[in-house]
Amino acid sequence: MTTKKPVVILGPTASGKSDTAMAVARTTNTEIVVCDAMQVYRGMDIGTAKPTLTDRTDVPHHCLDLVEATERFTVSDYQLAARAAVADITSRGANALVVAGTGLYLTALIDELEFPGEYPQVRKELEGERRVETLYRRLEELDPLAASRIEPTNRRRIERALEVTIGSGKPFSSFGPGTGAYPDNGVTQIGILWPREVLAARVEARVHRMMEQGFLAEVKTLVESRALSHTARQALGYAELIDHLHGECSLDEAVSDIIVHTRQFAVRQERWFRRDPRIRWITVNEDPVAEIAPVLAEFLH
Repeated sequence: MTTKKPVVILGPTASGKSDTAMAVARTTNTEIVVCDAMQVYRGMDIGTAKPTLTDRTDVPHHCLDLVEATERFTVSDYQLAARAAVADITSRGANALVVAGTGLYLTALIDELEFPGEYPQVRKELEGERRVETLYRRLEELDPLAASRIEPTNRRRIERALEVTIGSGKPFSSFGPGTGAYPDNGVTQIGILWPREVLAARVEARVHRMMEQGFLAEVKTLVESRALSHTARQALGYAELIDHLHGECSLDEAVSDIIVHTRQFAVRQERWFRRDPRIRWITVNEDPVAEIAPVLAEFLH
C-alpha cells in the first residue's frame, strides 16, 4: 500500500544514501525528494554530487536546480518546495522518498519549524566584514547558545544568526526546534552509519572522483560568469577551489583542504542527525545498497 507520509533515507556525505535510494526507487512506485542545501543551485553539479541525468531520467527527482547560483535560497523556500513536492507525489499514488543530507532542511520538511524574518540591510553590513573570526566573536557576545551550535568557520550560518539576532532583537537560538523536541510525526527515517575510518576513505575517494569529472572547470565557469551567490560561494569544495583560482593555494593544497573539510562536515552531519531518537540507524559493513535497500523497500511497497 502506498504510504501518505514520506520515507527518509539520511546520512553524512559519501555514505551511499543516493545510490541506495535509486536502487529502491527503480523497483517501487517511488519518486525522490532531494534534501540538500546546495543541490538547489543550478550549475553546481559535480561539487554537490547531484544525481546523474540517467538517474533523473529513470526516477523523477524533486527539489533539484530550483534557483540560479546567483540567487538567495532559504530554509523557508525549501520547506515550501519540498512539501509541495511530497503532496504532488502522494496525490498521484506514488511514494515520496526523501534523500537527506541537510538536517535543518529535513526538520523544515517533516516537523514544525518557525522561521525568523529577513533583514537585508543587516545582512549587507555583516557581509562587509572580511574576518569570520570577528563575526563569530560578536555572535558569542550576543547569543552564546547559537554560537555554541555553529562551527567558528561556518560564515554563512554565523552571518544568518547575527542577522536575525540584530534585526529581530531576539536571540537566533530562540527560533527553530527546541532541545529534545522530536514529536511522533509518523515519518519513517532510516540512517546510514559507517565506521569513521571507512567513511573518511569514502570521502577522499569521492573528492578525487569529482576532480576527475571536471570539478575545477565547473568552478572556473561559475567564477568567470560571476554566477555564485554569497551562500553558494561558501559551499564546500567551491570555496577551496576559488581560493586556488585566485592564486591563494596550489591545486594539491585545495584538494587536500576539500578532503579535510568534507570529513569534518560529515562528522557534523552525523552529530546533527544523531540527536533525533526517531531515526532507525543501520551500520553498513560493505555495501549500503545491499544492506539497506531491502529494509527501505519494506516501507515503500
